Amino acid sequence: MRSVLCPFFALAFLVFAGTATAQDGYKYIAQSFDGIGKSYMGREIASVMSHQGAPWLERPQREQQERTDKLIELLNLKPTDYVADIGAGSGYFAFRMGKLVPKGFVFAVDIQAEMLGLIEDRIANGEGDNVIPVHSSTASPKLKENTIDLMLLVDAYHEFSLPREMGIGMYRSLKPGGRIVLVEYRAEDPSVPIKTLHKMTEAQAKLEMAAVGFEWVSTDSTSLPWQHLMIFRKPSAK
Repeated sequence: MRSVLCPFFALAFLVFAGTATAQDGYKYIAQSFDGIGKSYMGREIASVMSHQGAPWLERPQREQQERTDKLIELLNLKPTDYVADIGAGSGYFAFRMGKLVPKGFVFAVDIQAEMLGLIEDRIANGEGDNVIPVHSSTASPKLKENTIDLMLLVDAYHEFSLPREMGIGMYRSLKPGGRIVLVEYRAEDPSVPIKTLHKMTEAQAKLEMAAVGFEWVSTDSTSLPWQHLMIFRKPSAK
């Protein structure tokens, strides 16, 4: 629920907050229809899709539309990997990845208790004995430091209200040399049928990942119909 402020107080808050956070790349701006009125490194942050959108995540045609099967294949998971699905939602990817890491674990991380409830229900019904729900905050994935081999973020990062803080938290949780896979709808392609604020350019993703210490590894913009698949890495310890 969004709070309602008197005009004078709201203006004062925006000026103060914008000044206070400018050094971190944040700026308060006029709110777009599908945004939160806050930008990070020049990109307006999109509103979060609520748990009521879970059926859309699980729609039968998703695999064909987005080639989610191909996406998972491109992750090159190992049976022993510790994987984090950040912004796991209904668990669409978490349960699929769980089957590929039988000697590892998948941490299904989400900020919405309702989404985690859906995941917990599936586990209670016998699915994903190596899938572990994690209730994150806006600033941290709530995972132990240096424990994760691969993090997957599918159409989630652009909705983080504190992308810098979350980025730092993800960096800490990855093992040295660990990978973060950012999957985002291609903003460079006007034919992708997704709202503008729910897309990202490769250049913007690289800018934001570099700001918290990640090294760019590769970008695949052709294997998936609508999305970039961008891989970044936490530098290995020297």
